[in-house]
Amino acid sequence: MSLINQFIEDFASFVWGIPLVILLIGGGIYLLIYSRFLPFRYLGHSVEVLRGKYNNPDDPGDINHFQALSTALSSTVGMGNIAGVAVAIAVGGPGAIFWLWISAIVGMATKFFTNSLAVMYRGKDTEGKIQGGVMYFIVEGLGKKWKPLAVFFAVAGLVGALPVFNVNQLTQAINYILLEPNNIETGFTSSLIIGIALTLITTVVIIGGLDRISKTVSKLVPAMVALYFVSVLAILLVNYEVVFHYFGMIFTDAFAANNYKGEPLLGGLLGGLILLGIRRGAFSNEAGIGTATMAHGASKTSEPIREGLIAMLGPAIDTLVVCTLTAMAILVTDVWQTEDVNGVSLTAAAFDQAIPYVGHYLLLLCILAFSISSLFSYSYYGTKCLSFLIGAENKKYYNWVYILSIIIGATTSLSFILNLIDGFFALMAIPTMIATLILSPRVMKAAKIYFAKYND
Repeated sequence: MSLINQFIEDFASFVWGIPLVILLIGGGIYLLIYSRFLPFRYLGHSVEVLRGKYNNPDDPGDINHFQALSTALSSTVGMGNIAGVAVAIAVGGPGAIFWLWISAIVGMATKFFTNSLAVMYRGKDTEGKIQGGVMYFIVEGLGKKWKPLAVFFAVAGLVGALPVFNVNQLTQAINYILLEPNNIETGFTSSLIIGIALTLITTVVIIGGLDRISKTVSKLVPAMVALYFVSVLAILLVNYEVVFHYFGMIFTDAFAANNYKGEPLLGGLLGGLILLGIRRGAFSNEAGIGTATMAHGASKTSEPIREGLIAMLGPAIDTLVVCTLTAMAILVTDVWQTEDVNGVSLTAAAFDQAIPYVGHYLLLLCILAFSISSLFSYSYYGTKCLSFLIGAENKKYYNWVYILSIIIGATTSLSFILNLIDGFFALMAIPTMIATLILSPRVMKAAKIYFAKYND
């Protein structure tokens, strides 16, 4: 098992090398400048679209704009925001959050382009249903000769869409917050029972397909973000005297790497810190990875640019808001300097310290909503990938693998799970970013036409 762990760790480190960072962040910066910051200039308009002002029930697609964003957010607003941020701070200190923010700002431009393309170049599956996603916009936008790149994305997506990280961290949270304080023995058996319970809950929802998934998460997502926001606000109020000190450290440590404990990369500690922030940012908001294109590609709209504007709100909500809330809770309570807790346990320690007796239970409630909603959305992504590869009539087989992976995620170590998903996310980013950069002029052409009509 240790050999497998080492292999997966080496694999994740290899694919998350300098070439991928240049492709993901360099490509995102290029899209940001190429668009002349266009997505940011129309933030108000994107909120109007989200509120349903332009909804048309006759448009092609399966779900409305709000349900599409909720489905995409339910997969990104998850354990990456709670456990992923904790991992980033444990290794990189406060400065890692600055680079997390940079990845989100760049990611907003990337999401605008990728999800505009998801609607612009929708394809049809073997059952004749309209589908969207990276694999479809590669084939429809670039032509059949590019299909190997689309297949590469779909194969990587089969593993990247597995819910193992969310399940692993939810299991750890239940053990740490609920079972251990009540003197209930934790170990393989307790983790297995949790995994089986999650399997049963997930099965009920995912068998209902996209319609049931989107309706469930469109109710869960706003509620869970609101509860989390109020809980962290309480923590910041309790520790108000140090809030500005730690908020300032996010900026000062970003360039000094004073608290970075990881491997030096890209020429030193600062390079390692930057890569850590970008990697955790990509894990959190998935900008440039391509998963969200499968949800937004199913949106009921005939305006690709409109969907791109909706999608770009994802990194803003996910990383600039939710991840920052987690980071500040961990920093102001000073638990980030302890050595005996990691991942979600670090966030739980922060909640427990600031809001005695009930804080960790509030966090557990948020974690349950975050994780379970993610379980629903990722199953949809995986079935879309399998449908593209071997036909829509066979997509149901992915759900059996998916359900089995919940048990594996609940009973396997964090480092193995984190490196596995990190590695396959990186592989998904390669075809996503290559195709997006090639097709970006077509998005800008469509954007000029759309905004000319909007401004009139």
